[in-house]
Amino acid sequence: MSRHPTVSADSLLRQDVALDSLNTLRLPARAAWFAAVDDVDGLRAVLDDPRVAGLPRLVIGGGSNLVLTGDFPGLVLHVAFHGRSRVQEDAEAFFVRAGGGENWHDFVRWTLEMGWPGLENLSLIPGTVGAAPVQNIGAYGIEMAEHFYSLRAYDLETGKTVGFDKRDCAFGYRDSFFKQAGKGRYLIAAVTFRLPKAWKANTGYADVARELEARGINQPNALQVSDAVITIRRRKLPDPAEIGNAGSFFKNPVVDAAEHARLIALHPGLPSYPQPDGRIKLAAGWLIEQAGWKGRRLGPVGCYEKQALVLVNHGGATGADVIATSAAVRADVRARFGVELEPEPVFAGPAA
Repeated sequence: MSRHPTVSADSLLRQDVALDSLNTLRLPARAAWFAAVDDVDGLRAVLDDPRVAGLPRLVIGGGSNLVLTGDFPGLVLHVAFHGRSRVQEDAEAFFVRAGGGENWHDFVRWTLEMGWPGLENLSLIPGTVGAAPVQNIGAYGIEMAEHFYSLRAYDLETGKTVGFDKRDCAFGYRDSFFKQAGKGRYLIAAVTFRLPKAWKANTGYADVARELEARGINQPNALQVSDAVITIRRRKLPDPAEIGNAGSFFKNPVVDAAEHARLIALHPGLPSYPQPDGRIKLAAGWLIEQAGWKGRRLGPVGCYEKQALVLVNHGGATGADVIATSAAVRADVRARFGVELEPEPVFAGPAA
């Protein structure tokens, strides 16, 4: 049954709303129209309102992977779909669903506390559950896609609710159908994960192994892995509540074997990670640091002093400042290594 059987767009739609607090880079921007929606009835009421008909739309969650390049001239939809539950169980796995507006880290910790491991390496990644499939978030040897089962999304063009399985989502490295052919068309209402009962700790990343060793833990459980990851992230990465940032700003570039051989001959210390398809992933943070950008800033935006992969807003930055610094970092890495860096965040605004 609908929670809002007589919902009216008038109670949801607002004009000229500041978005500064809804993006973790803390960039100034305003939405011509704004609505926080927590169910399909409310969403439909908003989209059916003639005042926003035909306007461009932007769906946001936690705003942690977003660069606002200026005021948004259309309708911003803030996903507030909540709820989390175990929806199914079989001999091999638990199936757990969460609303698209649920905080990702809180959801991960809840699954672990309930005894359903699998997502622990993805602890403390900022953002919402609904944004996780868009980006195919990943950290410390795991990508979200490994435990993804399905999702339900609202098609903003047809007005229908659509189901997606893993194949439909076309997951790639920090990529998915929702960043490509489906970009801007869907609002992800709920995501279901398959968490296998045959669990084994993934401690292949050196940082995780070292942190567990320092704690005297040889055979960690999932909560202990999560605790270690949280400690590492807090030590290395800036807290968006303290300094504006969007997390890792650039993807780790992936090159073929010939290009990797060229780079290693010139730069023997280059961290490299072989991929299943024979290509090699490079450490973007190392490339940026070697190009002289760690702790360096261009106006109010710079690379974080503890992790060059993260761009931070030191105060007063605009979207144009972020674009300028990103372009300067990419140019210097290209000039030194011949490698092209690709930004991770979504860019949105009048000219994005």
